[in-house]
Amino acid sequence: MKNSELFLYLVTNRYDYSLAEFLQRIDEACQNGVTMVQLREKDATSREYYELARAVKKVTDRHHLPLIIDDRADICLAVGAAGVHIGDDELPVAVTRRLIGPDKILGVSAKTVERALEARTEGADYLGVGAIFPTATKRDPVRTTIAELKEIVDESGLPTVAIGGIKEGNLQEFASSGIDGVAIVSDIMKAGDTGAKVRALAEKLKGVLADGNDQ
Repeated sequence: MKNSELFLYLVTNRYDYSLAEFLQRIDEACQNGVTMVQLREKDATSREYYELARAVKKVTDRHHLPLIIDDRADICLAVGAAGVHIGDDELPVAVTRRLIGPDKILGVSAKTVERALEARTEGADYLGVGAIFPTATKRDPVRTTIAELKEIVDESGLPTVAIGGIKEGNLQEFASSGIDGVAIVSDIMKAGDTGAKVRALAEKLKGVLADGNDQ
């Protein structure tokens, strides 16, 4: 995995879209600057998740972008996705790594330095840290401060993406945080013009992360 692939990381949510509109929004995001896509499905059956993953992978393959499957190592392997992302309530990191093998990308959610160091030891390739801001996509999320985010980045040494309520209007908060990118759900998936939103996010984020690296 290249660290740059974490730069603008789309995490999907189907909301009330038809399958065609859902795939179209992902396609437009991929065309306009998203660097990685995570398919996240909390309520789908295994068969539904599998079929949807196959459809989304056709889109990401067309744009030569990695597809990450949330939670499900079996779905990742079944569709040949680039990797899987797991949280605290999934299989242990080391077990997931054994299942998917050494070549798949393994992302791990971390809210503490302790969890981040454990994930690194057990084979994680990158960390997802948050929720940074209030978000409707997680039920009662425990918030992570920017200071805690920076500490996790500094102590773990792993590539890190921030997640949780991130929008164009709060990107500036990540200057000097040391992150490699941000994961965004609603600001992309619910945008009136997906392509224009992704371009605006990418342009602003590039400046924010560049400013942080210059300090």
